Amino acid sequence: MTAPTPDQASRPRTIYRHRVATRVWHWINALAIVTLLGSGMMISNAHPHLYWGKYGANFDHAWWNLPSFPSWLTIPTHYNLAMGRRWHLFFALVLAFGLLGYMIASLVNRHFRRDLTVRLAELSPAHLWSDLKAHLNFRFHDPERPGDYNIFQKLSYVAVIFVLLPLMIATGLSLSPGMDAAWPWLLALFGGRQSARSIHFLAASGIGLFTVVHLVLVILAGTLPELRSMITGWWTVPEEETA
Repeated sequence: MTAPTPDQASRPRTIYRHRVATRVWHWINALAIVTLLGSGMMISNAHPHLYWGKYGANFDHAWWNLPSFPSWLTIPTHYNLAMGRRWHLFFALVLAFGLLGYMIASLVNRHFRRDLTVRLAELSPAHLWSDLKAHLNFRFHDPERPGDYNIFQKLSYVAVIFVLLPLMIATGLSLSPGMDAAWPWLLALFGGRQSARSIHFLAASGIGLFTVVHLVLVILAGTLPELRSMITGWWTVPEEETA
């Protein structure tokens, strides 16, 4: 095997990291999530109380009294419950069909099996501790296989794609009177309308937390290379990971 020339050795290494389906879904999902969280906060401001069970009203005991979200976070920015619901319902459809399309594509191109399969060895305490120390030192990729997802990426993506997003969609459907008439079992599955609303809010909060952590890690890992990889698919491996 021919040794690389000095010019080749100093040239940044690039790898093809994200396929078209992943990139398209990422940006559609980002738009949908931001709009859903903003419009959801508008809807929450109309009745900022969460209950368990079938019923919930001003005089019932709430397990959580939510804060009033500021106008700069809500969609629309002025109080308008009807408009907030329209935004919410439209982008809920965008989210649901986008997720369905992404799942089908990821099964076909083997993205799930290749990149998100969690192996037993990765769950060992030693491996988890090693990855945690690497994260604390701002090293987010394996130098030998920088294109691979680390275990924390895998676990968080699996939780969002296969648990939080489907749960948010299912509970959202159960809150629709039309869906209640068509699928009454869906509301019973979650223990009543107010329980479904509480679970819906918790799932949305989990997605919101994931989004904040994801953005922080993108900044720490290098904003421009990460954005470029999610636009073009090609990612420049950091110098310390090519040494």
